[in-house]
Amino acid sequence: MQSFFYFASPMFNFFKKRKIIIAIDGYSSCGKSTLARDLANKLKYIYVDSGAMYRAVTLYFIWNKIDIHNTSEVADALTKIEITFKRRRRKNLCYLNGELVENDIRSAEVSDLVSEVAAISAVRKKLVALQQTYGEHKGLVMDGRDIGTVVFPLAKLKVFVTADVEVRAHRRYSELKNRGKEMPFEDVKANLEKRDHIDSTREDSPLMQAPDAIVLDNSSLSPKEQLEAVYKLTKMYL
Repeated sequence: MQSFFYFASPMFNFFKKRKIIIAIDGYSSCGKSTLARDLANKLKYIYVDSGAMYRAVTLYFIWNKIDIHNTSEVADALTKIEITFKRRRRKNLCYLNGELVENDIRSAEVSDLVSEVAAISAVRKKLVALQQTYGEHKGLVMDGRDIGTVVFPLAKLKVFVTADVEVRAHRRYSELKNRGKEMPFEDVKANLEKRDHIDSTREDSPLMQAPDAIVLDNSSLSPKEQLEAVYKLTKMYL
């Protein structure tokens, strides 16, 4: 019996320590990025904010006055874009062609256009291919709108995050205000509703709940409460 336990214990530890891919999808300003980042920190996993990647592309298009309806202009611009992330003080910072753009990509101007840019098939193909390379060694948490349906359809754990639009609008309004960027609340709400519509109805990789995703409505949950809820789910797969 002693030899059996000597053999079984390492095997047990192996399975307990195996790494998985966790896909978190959901609507704009529903807290999925905060959840994904905090969960990755707790698990000591890699965190990738796919939304930041689409925002970085959008920012490049704005800065370089790219006509998003011009197929050749978009294709050419995509060959000139390099997006990287660097971890600083427990934060993932986004760099566009070597330049730190973490604050720039959160601007209202980018928010107004990002859903339209994300609906462009050439943009999605480029970024999905890049995102999939991040999951080669697992141990990854990624959030977005098509992570569990397109990027990692075989992800071990999929979570679909949602919240009441009024709650989401107030969160976004507070976020902008804390950054010193005033915007009328009704405009913030209208922007979210517009993005929800574009994201959910676009032809290529629309926002939708994967059949095997677990729904989390965090309308009345704090960031700590939603983290604990999903962490408990995660432990079932580790």
